[in-house]
Amino acid sequence: MASIKDIAQAVGVSPSTVSRVINGKSYVNDATRQKVLAMVDRTGYQPNVLAKSLKMGRSNTICLMLPSIDNLIFPPITRGIEDVARKHGFTVVLCNTDEDAATEKAYIEKMKTRWIDGFVLCSSMGRLNNGRRLREEGFPVVLANRFTEEDLRLVDTVAVDNFRGAYTATRYLLRSGKKRIAIAYGREGLFLYRERYRGYCQALKDAGIPYDERLVLRECSGAESFYRLTQEAMALPEPPDAFFATSDPKAFVILHALHDLGVQIPRQVSVIGFDNVGLSSMVEPPLSTISQPLHDLGAAAAASLIRQINYKDKNGVLPPPIRTVLDVDLIIRGSTD
Repeated sequence: MASIKDIAQAVGVSPSTVSRVINGKSYVNDATRQKVLAMVDRTGYQPNVLAKSLKMGRSNTICLMLPSIDNLIFPPITRGIEDVARKHGFTVVLCNTDEDAATEKAYIEKMKTRWIDGFVLCSSMGRLNNGRRLREEGFPVVLANRFTEEDLRLVDTVAVDNFRGAYTATRYLLRSGKKRIAIAYGREGLFLYRERYRGYCQALKDAGIPYDERLVLRECSGAESFYRLTQEAMALPEPPDAFFATSDPKAFVILHALHDLGVQIPRQVSVIGFDNVGLSSMVEPPLSTISQPLHDLGAAAAASLIRQINYKDKNGVLPPPIRTVLDVDLIIRGSTD
């Protein structure tokens, strides 16, 4: 493969002139520039990205860390991150932690030594503070979707308004005449699920509906645990007349359990989810849900990270952290009346 020196010798100019033409910096007369570009094209010259990274102190590469690529919300989030990153000349490296804290830590340590310019972490499990540690070490970092209350003032965060989404879903069910609304509560260690639970409780309180702990279905072994929990709830002396699931996958399991019980949806029981993943409109009946702007969430996370990277390049320090909160929408389909 040709080098800058090879091109310079063939054209009859200095290597520094070739470098200026390739990087588009400093003036080079047009005739010389055209000769250099023609030789670059003829030889198929490719710049040494590693050498350029060492010189610039950055690689235009960001690390995206996901808890599970199987989770249906993350493909559109990833697409949003990649779209914005590509537009600004960045490459995205994907790491899948499989919800394992040791794997996440190992990935972070490896990426820190590989000229990564910054991190988007979607994998925080509530008990870790990897985002804060990275920022303390000077790395640009954004926590997307998952983070803790403590992170809000210390690290850039991007998420939807989880409280408002849950409040809106529960209020809709209440206004539809439902009185016994069960909630499929996700892992309580995650701030996003606590916010959705808080929105549910507030909507009940504002409507004067007493809280009933028996209607709180607490996840114990993944989303599939809601099959059994739904059947147990329907066996209560006063069973639910509606279910609010704090994610669409939980709602899919609830629909399955109700179908197997012979329950008519929505005539007997309504079901509403939270996410609006692609499958939500394809199940039977189509799922009413709170729609998260997942692509926009990813795009906002990438923009927040690139803002930090550019600020640090210019000022030598990270900018003050910012919090980005996106709106949600209520989507009504066939699973509610």
